[in-house]
Amino acid sequence: MNEFELIRQYFARPATDAVLGVGDDAALLRPTPGCELHVAVDMLVEGRHFFADVDPADLGHKTLAVNLSDMAAMGAVPRWALLSLALPRADTGWVSRLASGLFALAGRHGVTLVGGDTTRGPLTLSLTILGEAPAGTALRRDGAREGDDIWVSGELGLAALALAHRLGTLDEELPDEVRGLAEARMDRPEPRVALGVALRGLVHSAIDVSDGLLADLSHIAAASGVAGEVWLDALPSHPWLEARRAWCAALLAAGGDDYELCFTAPRSAREAVLQAGARAGCRVSRIGMIHAGQGVELLDAHGTPCYLGRSGFDHFDTP
Repeated sequence: MNEFELIRQYFARPATDAVLGVGDDAALLRPTPGCELHVAVDMLVEGRHFFADVDPADLGHKTLAVNLSDMAAMGAVPRWALLSLALPRADTGWVSRLASGLFALAGRHGVTLVGGDTTRGPLTLSLTILGEAPAGTALRRDGAREGDDIWVSGELGLAALALAHRLGTLDEELPDEVRGLAEARMDRPEPRVALGVALRGLVHSAIDVSDGLLADLSHIAAASGVAGEVWLDALPSHPWLEARRAWCAALLAAGGDDYELCFTAPRSAREAVLQAGARAGCRVSRIGMIHAGQGVELLDAHGTPCYLGRSGFDHFDTP
């Protein structure tokens, strides 16, 4: 099967949300009047971002999910996507499962695939997402203010726990129930799109937690010219991890692959933030505060800084 046959069979679908979709030199899109266009791109590389034996349906899901998480962090509604694939070979069974995972998640979020590219090469997936939000409502990294609360959605550390288990770096056996949940969080993250939309007008800054909470919060602090403190005892996770909080601090605060939202908001918005989480069906937890200065610190129950050795995933570290 050649490139164009592969695209037609597995990725060309009716472009119900576009003027013109897959099959021409460019897509034709019509953004909603009064909205700003949001654009993001992410790349996943075999051996760097996923294991070679990954279920291709899971990989299809995750390829889109990590981009939807970027839209969530901006408070944008995702609408269109473009997918570029480098494949070692045109394995139609593998590609079919990849497409099934991607389109299942796309259908849940109303995303239309409108273009992309394929070629032969080391297995790499790059997806560009386009979304929109009313002009002036974007959630940005550069708005955090002194006195803001720091919040995070969902639970932290489970995806990193699954990775540590897979790499054999855990000192303790995982119960089957915890291992299954952790692997699901690593392979099929759930982007917090509804929460991002619900937070419009409430928060001063936001980012998605992809590389690790401390690393990503540091981007907010740097962009906003402020400092942050995070309380280890306040970080939300599965009870198995919470019972081992001191031992697993690095998984919770620097593990990465969570795809939760971290955001800052004024103290006066606490009840409104909790209500936004409830409307989105998502747990939200207050985990720290913004103050004057630079950088981000993780503090234990006594207010003593915890030094983890790293703040998150570095894409150029040795694998």
